Amino acid sequence: MENRNEKMIIGLIGLALGIGLFTTTPVFAKLKTYYQKSSALTSYGGTRKLNNSTVHFVKVPKKYTWISDSATDRRVYSTKGKKVTFNSRYLLPYPGKNNQRWGNSQAIAISKSGFMYIVYCPTNLKNTGRIVRYDLDKLDALDVKNHPQEFQNTYVKKNGAYTAQQLAHQKAIKVGPLFTTGHGSSLAYNRKNRGLYMWIDREKKARVPVSKWGYIAHINVKTLKPDRQIRFKLKKKGTWLNGGHNLTFDNYGNAYFWTNPGNGVNVFKGKISHSKVKFRQTKQVFKHLPGTRIQGMGYNPIRKRLMLVSDDSLASFSSSKLNGRGHLTNVNFNWSAFAPKREFEGVAYGNSSRAYLLVNHNPEVLVSDRSY
Repeated sequence: MENRNEKMIIGLIGLALGIGLFTTTPVFAKLKTYYQKSSALTSYGGTRKLNNSTVHFVKVPKKYTWISDSATDRRVYSTKGKKVTFNSRYLLPYPGKNNQRWGNSQAIAISKSGFMYIVYCPTNLKNTGRIVRYDLDKLDALDVKNHPQEFQNTYVKKNGAYTAQQLAHQKAIKVGPLFTTGHGSSLAYNRKNRGLYMWIDREKKARVPVSKWGYIAHINVKTLKPDRQIRFKLKKKGTWLNGGHNLTFDNYGNAYFWTNPGNGVNVFKGKISHSKVKFRQTKQVFKHLPGTRIQGMGYNPIRKRLMLVSDDSLASFSSSKLNGRGHLTNVNFNWSAFAPKREFEGVAYGNSSRAYLLVNHNPEVLVSDRSY
């Protein structure tokens, strides 16, 4: 249960969200909004189908696997396709600071300087969440990997007080305020300009957007909340497209997201500047999706590959082969299916080709045992 201050914040945000249902603009305090008049979609259509048969569809499980907090084997390992094992690295704090709800993690991003950002969207709040920043160098120096339960209990007092170890953990964590996040699954780090961005994709209900307008916000890394946003439309040839559920950047500042309008994986590539957004539909539509739900997208800065994230299923391909008319073939794809059946939320990379995988129930970050 949240403390008194948290309840007050929740009440104010709930009121703001209620008012926001009758507008097209998310509610932010002191947030600069740029209204883009021209369509952000510069090219749409003229695609051709690619039979990426290396990738296999994995249905979302009827029930996710819950791993005991005290379990010694927390691995997520491949059962089909490219071989890889993800080993537990950070069993994230739960509950959060002041008993905040940090149980529903939605996105992960990692900066060049070694900060890991996690988006939490409490299930009792609609379209609302917060960003928490973890200093990985400090946490690794504290050996939290080998003391997972101690780290998970960072904000659980012992005999009415925090231990010296808990206080050391807390110094490596910065907690951001609640703000309108939307679904919250699209936080991404731009390695080119070292900026944090996310779609503010408010939903009426799961996967049903409040409006057709797109909103991409720049996140202030000091306050961990948006300081500006761009409102735009993805419209071409009379068709409005919905984006917002995932986002990633390559080494050169190019932004990407993927959707499935019913005909397969559609990948969009573009740029996000200070006050303008532009995307184009890449020319190859992938016949085979990795899974039921679009959970996220990642980019390996060493291998220069984009990754599609679904539950228990990861597929990657060379980003450069999206250029022009597209030059991807089936051999350019890697794919893996996984056990146990845990809810995948996102994949991020630091300065190596080891992948960081965020899973839910309870929130945990695992790292691949090899380049992936």
